[in-house]
Amino acid sequence: LQKNKFESLRKVSFMTSHMKSLRYLDMSNNLLRHDGAGVQCQWAESLAELDLSSNQLADAVFECLPANVRKLSLQNNQISNVPSEVAELKSLEELNLASNRLADLPGCSGFTSLQFLNVEMNSILTPSADFFQSCPRVRELQAGHNPFKCSCELQAFIRLERRSGGKLSGWPAAYACEYPEGLRGTELQDFHLSPLACNTTLLLVTALLLTLLLVAAVAFLCICLDVPWYVRMTWQWTQTKRRARHGPPGDQGPVLQFHAFVSYSERDSLWVKSELIPNLEKGDGCVQLCQHERNFVPGKSIVENIINCIEKSYKSIFVLSPNFVQSEWCHYELYFAHHKLFSENSNSLILILLEPIPPYLIPARYHKLKALMAKRTYLEWPKERSKRALFWANLRAAININLP
Repeated sequence: LQKNKFESLRKVSFMTSHMKSLRYLDMSNNLLRHDGAGVQCQWAESLAELDLSSNQLADAVFECLPANVRKLSLQNNQISNVPSEVAELKSLEELNLASNRLADLPGCSGFTSLQFLNVEMNSILTPSADFFQSCPRVRELQAGHNPFKCSCELQAFIRLERRSGGKLSGWPAAYACEYPEGLRGTELQDFHLSPLACNTTLLLVTALLLTLLLVAAVAFLCICLDVPWYVRMTWQWTQTKRRARHGPPGDQGPVLQFHAFVSYSERDSLWVKSELIPNLEKGDGCVQLCQHERNFVPGKSIVENIINCIEKSYKSIFVLSPNFVQSEWCHYELYFAHHKLFSENSNSLILILLEPIPPYLIPARYHKLKALMAKRTYLEWPKERSKRALFWANLRAAININLP
């Protein structure tokens, strides 16, 4: 009875109720509807195959179906959902729901004997991965030509295909991504996402571990390498440079005035005043030394004075001893002199080892001092008086600068 103008599915069912031998009925390409008003349908008990494709049937059609039907076609209708409380069709083996409006695979709670299901060309974005668990008897599923959304949820459906043993008909050609735009046309078998991207718990644990690792690394740098101190010193260096650039118009910045700036611990000042200064500033080849006690400018901060004195000197002499590594200000002076060494690519550092420094006495923040002592030659203050003339000669040769 296809291609007629039948409109009421309920009336069609009553028409067949007295046909005792009716087994096959084709009502496709009609105008059939069913409003589901609660009136029972009465089909011939012998009806085994029913074709209701290309009509105007919606979800309510499942309230008006033959109880003993084995093969049912509802292709090309307006079905958007298979109700979970559908009347049991215990004999149904084949169900065709192609070209409808389904958003997911239907369950088999009402179709306990279902073996074949066709849901092609619907609106299924992410099929349920537990389909074959709820439909254990299904031998073949046609679900191709749907607008699949390739995301983490679809990964489970792809794994389902691998475990199903070929139950997906048309695989892989009929199964391709429609969304997102960048993956359109990609076959599902070629779509892969890492477990980390799809496992929220694993992602959170990984992010937490990375955060803890980052915090531990920052804590290590702060404790062992004294990073905050270097950041603070770099900030003071840049601030001093900025003030120098924005100084009075006539100020040309620091001009070289000294042969060398002397950095030492206050506890070693006796040696500096009684040995170093007298031997370098007197006699032939007089050396002009910049010493903080006499050359720092009153009114300026100590850090600014240190920077200016280093920049006004050709060289920087560091008197190293266990006292030196315990001095905070000596550390500042070494830091800025080292900064100048790298910024100007000069050879301006002279190291004098007044007393041996055991490695365990050098704090972690003095890693630059350790590196300098490992790479650069330093002068050792001799205890024997006979060797001191050579020491002073070598020191003068290391300075070896003529002031203008």
